[in-house]
Amino acid sequence: MTDLTAVILTKDEEKNIAKCIRSVKGFAKRIVVVDSGSTDRTVSVARKLGAEVYVHPFEDYSHQFNWALDNTGIATKWTLRLDADERFTSALCRELSEKMKAHESDSVNGFVLDAWLIFMGKCLKHGGSRKKKLMVFKTGIGRIEDRKMDEHTLLSEGTSIEIKEKFIHCDVKDLSSYVKKLNWYAAREMQDYFEHRFPSKGLGDNKEISSLRDKKARYYKAPMFIRCWLYFFYAYFVQGNWRNGREGFIYSFLYHLYYRMLVDAKIYEQMKYKRKLGSIGDLK
Repeated sequence: MTDLTAVILTKDEEKNIAKCIRSVKGFAKRIVVVDSGSTDRTVSVARKLGAEVYVHPFEDYSHQFNWALDNTGIATKWTLRLDADERFTSALCRELSEKMKAHESDSVNGFVLDAWLIFMGKCLKHGGSRKKKLMVFKTGIGRIEDRKMDEHTLLSEGTSIEIKEKFIHCDVKDLSSYVKKLNWYAAREMQDYFEHRFPSKGLGDNKEISSLRDKKARYYKAPMFIRCWLYFFYAYFVQGNWRNGREGFIYSFLYHLYYRMLVDAKIYEQMKYKRKLGSIGDLK
């Protein structure tokens, strides 16, 4: 068992939380779940599996996770940022244990992980479906940046390295839940568009995040309502999501086209009506 606390944010994650906790139970010394008012069995399942559960109102992901860092008494050397629909493999746990021990006292303060995306029961191995993110960091050195969408972990000092083994991103909820989540994401990204315009400065050592922000900034320079079609064409045909079969097409259609079109529609709506941007809150 490693000197690590896993922090998991939840809201109605009864279908996912058990597999998530079990995947790190023998790896993390402590598991903390911060729930924002689940109406299902999320809290009881988490407690039954040995997790410490805190309840706190949700404003956005960054505030919720940073609240967990500041208010749940994390005293372990390392902290893990984990979503309820993510799982660790035994091979990943072994590699992380070795890397954490090797870099316990040097300037490597974080580890970047890559994911296998499981969508509608199929692993999307081709194309640009996988996403890297800094998930493990030395306690007190990493925090989530203040954004509404695509919130990355930033290190106050030191560097990060990539881990070879991948984690699994697998949401077992149905497509109705997924589409509902995309609408929630689109509202958050619309706000980020007006509040941040996707700057790439101030990200310290993390060149990967800067590169992602630069790509998104270039995307938003393309014409509204056309850029989503260009993105879909690039992701599906050029990057090769077509090789993932029907599941790959459904994923690309929903995420690379429908979602991006929805973001543009919300941006256009905001430009037209100029409504005050308030708190979006959690997923209803």
